[in-house]
Order: sequence, then C-alpha cells, then structure tokens
Amino acid sequence: MLSRTVLSGENIILGSFIDEDIKKIIEWHADEKIMRNLDALPVKPKKETEIKKWLDECPQDTFRFSLRLKEGNELIGYAELNGILWPHRTGWVTIAIADETKWGKGYGKEAMQCLIRYAFRELNLYRLQLTVFSYNTRAMTLYESLGFLREGCYREFLERDGKRHDMYLYGLLRKEWKE
Repeated sequence: MLSRTVLSGENIILGSFIDEDIKKIIEWHADEKIMRNLDALPVKPKKETEIKKWLDECPQDTFRFSLRLKEGNELIGYAELNGILWPHRTGWVTIAIADETKWGKGYGKEAMQCLIRYAFRELNLYRLQLTVFSYNTRAMTLYESLGFLREGCYREFLERDGKRHDMYLYGLLRKEWKE
C-alpha cells in the first residue's frame, strides 16, 4: 500500500502513514542514538498500540507526516507541525530522520523546506519554533541555514552520560523566511 502524498520536494515526500510503517517506528523508538536527539526522556521501547494511538489520534493543533524517499517510497522519518496556537498563528516544528544511513544527505533540509512552506503559505502561520539539544550540532546547523534564530537557552536542561546539556529555543518569523 502506498501512502498519500501531501507535500513533496525533489527527493522526498511528506504524506500519510500506513499500517506497514508501525514496525519501523517501533524500531526507531528503541534506538538510543535516534531517540537521544528527539526526547529528553530515557529511551523506552514502545508497544504497537502506543504507536497506533500516536498515528490515529492526531489533535487538531497537529499536522503529522511520514517522511519518505521519492525513489522507492522508503520511510526514513517523520515531520510535524504541532502545538499550534491558531489565534497567535504560532506552531512548533519537529523533524526526525530516523534512518541513520540517510543522515547528511540533505533530506532533512528538504523536508524542513516543505514543512516551512506549508506552515507559512497553507496554514497562514506567522511564527515557527523548535527546541534542540546543544549536542545536536547537525540539527542546529540545519535550522540556522533555513533562517531560524537561536532565541533562548534552557541552561543545563538535561543530563546525559553524567554531563549536563543545554536545550536551545529557535524561532523563525514569516517576514524573515527566505523562500
């Protein structure tokens, strides 16, 4: 079964999830290297019912997309706009390239460009924001290349391997966005 495409770039598509994706998502949630970039909580395996619920029960303030390669329709991650405050036209951005073999190939940048364009043009949002852990320098480089500005710092927010790490807040305003 093919997922329905909603947004697309040169090499990636953002679309709906399909039942066959659940097994792969469960694997991602059990992978410490992946989850350390996405969640401040310790890695905890997820059950199929938890993943199904996450996919099926998408709140009205959330737009969640599978992230696939155009060639072969391979699931490599997900992207979402969430926590949208409609009266203020503000939303949070989350992206995960969960297939480590796909890191550093530009798929995250392409997905973010699609998501930003969708947020500003289709949803009429004015502000996008996200958080990133200070050790995730790859992600910070990506966000800054897209125009996001570091606006704040949650100092020593989390502890990993006996060391404290900051979490940064990044923001992008519609008027600052360069298509």
